[in-house]
Amino acid sequence: MIAPVNFKSGVPVYLQIVQQVKAASASGTLRAGDALPSVRALAEELRINRNTAARAYSALETEGIIETRPGAGCFLKAQGASPLRKTVRSERLGAELDAVIVQAHHLQIADDELKTLFTERLEAFRQRQAANHETQV
Repeated sequence: MIAPVNFKSGVPVYLQIVQQVKAASASGTLRAGDALPSVRALAEELRINRNTAARAYSALETEGIIETRPGAGCFLKAQGASPLRKTVRSERLGAELDAVIVQAHHLQIADDELKTLFTERLEAFRQRQAANHETQV
């Protein structure tokens, strides 16, 4: 379920795990109620420290993506209201968008080209999401 991590990417391993779980949830690969591997199993599978796996799960739980059920494990939560206030969610997403804008500037991508790329990527995401939904129904 979780792909191998890239130790040379410069992105912390726990964040790679967080991003993979979020992507799997958004695309429909993981559905509400699906169990995630235990911290120990994830650490062994990815050959990482258990604390790193636990940190990833903790971050996902803080963001309201997963829930931990004592004695049962970690499960993907139903897509509902985030426990974070709208302003906090907007600030987090804004910071990510700021990083993309800076990267586009360094790559000399014009504003209109960036907007077009964003629209294309959003449409591609929606199509993948719809295709995953159709195959699971």
